[in-house]
Amino acid sequence: MILDKVRDTIRKYHLIDKNAKLVVGVSGGPDSTALLYLLNSLKKEFKLALHIAHLDHMLRKSSHRDREYVEDLARKLKLPLSASSINVKKLADRGSTEEIARNARLDFLFKVAKQVKATKIALGHTLDDQAETVLMRILRGTGLYGLSGIMPKRDFGAFHIIRPLIEVRRKEVEAYLKRKRITPRRDVSNREEIYFRNKIRKRLLPLLEKKYNKNIKEVLSNMAKNVGDDYDYLYIKASRIMKQFGSRIDLERFLKLHPAMQRLLLRMYIAKLKGDTRRITFQHIKEIEDLILNRPLNSIVDLPKGISVIKKKKSLSFYLR
Repeated sequence: MILDKVRDTIRKYHLIDKNAKLVVGVSGGPDSTALLYLLNSLKKEFKLALHIAHLDHMLRKSSHRDREYVEDLARKLKLPLSASSINVKKLADRGSTEEIARNARLDFLFKVAKQVKATKIALGHTLDDQAETVLMRILRGTGLYGLSGIMPKRDFGAFHIIRPLIEVRRKEVEAYLKRKRITPRRDVSNREEIYFRNKIRKRLLPLLEKKYNKNIKEVLSNMAKNVGDDYDYLYIKASRIMKQFGSRIDLERFLKLHPAMQRLLLRMYIAKLKGDTRRITFQHIKEIEDLILNRPLNSIVDLPKGISVIKKKKSLSFYLR
């Protein structure tokens, strides 16, 4: 039963504390709608205070109907709602539409969580999303962090994003909604194969399931979990070293570390400046390594997102240019 699976995921990963206030990101689509109903069913058991958050990206002419649908959900379930809109297309010059929309959504969710004094934000990513994400990252090239996929719980400063549906298949979500006679909104753009994720969802995964492994989604999800545990261990070790180094990397000590720890530390220093390492590729890391090993003192490497790295006699410093 899907409710039991969600309950087990919550307990296994310690996603929710009792008496917690929880912001639930609801687009109106199947996954987030099912998440809302499931959490509402667990509300008394975990003594939860739920608050719905909805952001209209204005990417479709009918997107305002998604907001109306979520408003109806809030009234039906007697839950508070925070809703807003942003014209993502007008921000297209700042990067890809998908990245802009994602960043806008996160900023909105953090804002709502701060307003309602909540520290946890629940999102409706499923096991299928996990498999798609891992495959996308493999095809684009990634490291240990990328292979860990979508984590059940991830910290963003004072906030924690949790994903109670991460071990639930999309077909289980659909069956649950059908059983409950709940009709969610459908995003027609999910059918368009111009998007990389949709190509993987509609072409590559079905091919892998049919020709190679019928359980490929579970295999990819389990791999992400195992890799995620390995990454967490290394991250804890790297965090201790980073604390000892302080604001700059001690090159003598750094060069004695294992390459895996070196590269993780470089990414952590970059993330410390900008909050994440999106757009930082393996080639960028290799360029920093070349800076350390081969280039003269005071040489600089410029990275995406306005970050630069400068080599001194005994240290390596990261700064915003």
